[in-house]
Amino acid sequence: MSVKLTASALAIAAVAATSAAARDQVQVAGSSTVLPYASIVAEAFGENFDFPTPVVESGGSSAGLKRFCEGVGENTIDIANASRAIKDKEIKACAENGVTDIIEVRIGYDGIVFASDINGNGFEFTPVDWFNALSDKVLVDGKLVANPNKTWADVNAAFPAQPLAAYIPGTKHGTREVFEDKVILAGCEETGAFDVLLAGAEGDTDKAKHKAAEKACIALRTDGVSVDIDGDYTETLASIESNKDGIGVFGLAFFENNTDKLQVATMSGIVPTTESIATGEYPVSRPLFFYVKKAHIGVIPGLKEYAEFFVADEIAGSDGPLAEYGLVADPELVKTQEAVSDEIVLGANM
Repeated sequence: MSVKLTASALAIAAVAATSAAARDQVQVAGSSTVLPYASIVAEAFGENFDFPTPVVESGGSSAGLKRFCEGVGENTIDIANASRAIKDKEIKACAENGVTDIIEVRIGYDGIVFASDINGNGFEFTPVDWFNALSDKVLVDGKLVANPNKTWADVNAAFPAQPLAAYIPGTKHGTREVFEDKVILAGCEETGAFDVLLAGAEGDTDKAKHKAAEKACIALRTDGVSVDIDGDYTETLASIESNKDGIGVFGLAFFENNTDKLQVATMSGIVPTTESIATGEYPVSRPLFFYVKKAHIGVIPGLKEYAEFFVADEIAGSDGPLAEYGLVADPELVKTQEAVSDEIVLGANM
């Protein structure tokens, strides 16, 4: 324990030593889903406080957390936005670079929606439909075969014979992981393909075999039907505008701000709305976060003030500007406010 404390103290001292010349702007990077919320807060923060407006960049959850974990000091970012929780391996990577005290801030909830051109066909999807549309292998007569489906009618006889074209978040986005877990993997399990994959999985333990089967479940076709979008949702929208048959994966907030261009599909019979996400009824929803480098608090001007402002009732509450944009307010927002105020770090309550 003394070694960890010493390393942490050295990290803080290293930052403190540069405080006289420390940059005066909070620097944020990460999730494209959290980006519009963070941008709204940053602008309001700059207008209402005697601190410069924070610099907010996108790039995806994984990319943002990678930058966050590069180390402590003014040449590293202060906050990473993420549309998923930080992973154990990322916490380990952070610790190896001296980032040992991390404050997790849950800002609210969002839903992943499936939207297409407003003048095109409407859809009522299930996870099975998306698995059978995008998986590289599907179950036919009890056997896994290369995906032969070319239209949505091939996937589901109730659908129109519209060519399959899906625009999904690239692998560096947290949205991709939620899509894989709650849609593709769920469809794989429901069709029985997971059981077939598990039976043939290699591994020394049941856990290893299970992991191998899951990995095989979420492997997507590479014939051009499924297109990774590495940019933000505006790139996905542009893809649909250039291919009217395309269906994209978006955050609810982005869709709600583009209802003049897009129509949304149901998932498992549920229409994605702020209300259906708040109640947990809509099946493809997730919490949104940002992570604060505690060692930078008191060194980078306005860092803690920005974090507290972000989760204040008047900002992240149900009547605030983030809710107006599409964020589903966290029913436990008070706990988050206390955690930020008290600077409670990950693992402190374990």
